[in-house]
Amino acid sequence: MKLHYQESGSGLPLLIIHGLFGSADNWRSMAKYFSKFYRVISVDLRNHGRSPHSDEQNFDLMADDIVKLCDDLQLDKVSVLGHSLGGKVAMRFAEMQSESVHKLVVVDISPRQYFSQHTPLMDAMMALDMAQFSSRKEVDEALAPQVTDPAVRQFLLMNLQSDENGLSWRINLPALKANYQALMAPVCELALLTMPSQFIYGGQSEYVTAEDRVLIEQHFTQPRFDVIDKAGHWVHAERPQQFKQLVEEFLCDD
Repeated sequence: MKLHYQESGSGLPLLIIHGLFGSADNWRSMAKYFSKFYRVISVDLRNHGRSPHSDEQNFDLMADDIVKLCDDLQLDKVSVLGHSLGGKVAMRFAEMQSESVHKLVVVDISPRQYFSQHTPLMDAMMALDMAQFSSRKEVDEALAPQVTDPAVRQFLLMNLQSDENGLSWRINLPALKANYQALMAPVCELALLTMPSQFIYGGQSEYVTAEDRVLIEQHFTQPRFDVIDKAGHWVHAERPQQFKQLVEEFLCDD
């Protein structure tokens, strides 16, 4: 599958991989910042953003999509930054292409098995009759009873698109729901990865625990852990300046 991507800057390539329900658009400001130092390539995973849709989705397929993109762009050595689902894709890609990965940045996720918590969001989005709505505000109001957190709603609403047929969801919700258990699966269970790896997580997030740090140390020989206090799962959006500083320090430390 040929993924949609956005590219800026020059130098050593830095791949940015978004999380579930996200897209390269969510990382535009970060990509602009890091493009001062790197050739930044922000991807849309399959069934997300402007990339093609597919009935199949798992970590092997998503990592292979990244491999094909690197081949198409003739990228021999890359650093990779992935958030949440994208962090797991980045880890699986690093496992598959260990000789090609210069440095790895994983944001608020562990390689372990996770359990269902996004199904209600998908159900709420799929339950809407989009033909009834003519504005983003109307969709927001319709989602509010099921998705009570305004910040989460605003994140989901970034997936709205409008054309001559009206409003619709850009992401492939039926496929994401059908493959959801595969997206919660562990990665790198038998791997021992030697590239320098940075694990950034929010101090208020439950995605990376003390047990997760022990697990990470079993599979990554050079892990660096950075916690950002007063930040949750979307640590890069909640504390952008601190996030930029930590990533820049890690990537530039050669």
